[in-house]
Amino acid sequence: MTTDRFSGRTALVTGAGTGIGRAVALAFAAEGANVVVAGRRPGPLDETVALIERAGGKALSVTADVTRAADMEALVTAAVDRFGSLDVAVNNAGVFEGGQPVADLSEDAWRRMLDINVTGVLLALRAQVRHMRTQPRGGAVVNIASNLGVHRRVAGAAAYAATKAAVSALTRGAALDHIADGVRINVVSPGPTATGMSLRPGETEAERAERMRTEAPVGRVSTVEEVAAAVLYLASDDAASVVGTDLVVDGGATA
Repeated sequence: MTTDRFSGRTALVTGAGTGIGRAVALAFAAEGANVVVAGRRPGPLDETVALIERAGGKALSVTADVTRAADMEALVTAAVDRFGSLDVAVNNAGVFEGGQPVADLSEDAWRRMLDINVTGVLLALRAQVRHMRTQPRGGAVVNIASNLGVHRRVAGAAAYAATKAAVSALTRGAALDHIADGVRINVVSPGPTATGMSLRPGETEAERAERMRTEAPVGRVSTVEEVAAAVLYLASDDAASVVGTDLVVDGGATA
């Protein structure tokens, strides 16, 4: 059942062309938000916009690179120019590279994950808060980390886990920095979700499903819609007293 929790508000979602980002964008639109979708590839973003508009929503696609400060400032400006405010931002853009031990990890892979997963969140968050704190009603930001960040470890993902732990730490510190500005900042840490990123090298979806029967107490992989529901809760007025929290959505894998 949908509601109108975000009617008249504007939500910005990075990495919104596929997976969790697209699900989050669609969920905000279903609850009345004007949605700005951002990413590096215009094709998938346009598909997300088409899905929103087909359902009667309003959306704007902006091609932007989270590792470029100027792009993040321009993204916020585009959202405000089109819809008049920026009330919610979800920093979802991220990348996983590696799958091998630290000793075999290339410096290029490390720097790419650091640039996108950490610096990208910082640059986006900075631009978003700078605008939100000028608004009478402030705003809410939800960053996307991972249960591998501070909650769980698996072999072959040390560098990725380090970047996601940094996102969690950045979120909690920034939440304290800016709650007095009327900006609430929280983080969602998904576990394996029904996207390509959760598949191990050479693994099929059926094999992942079998693996998750033992790895997650809930007995299955999480859906992108379940992660989106957690994001919308933290962004909503229902979570008005929730500040600097790390909400894990992983079917009990880290319970």
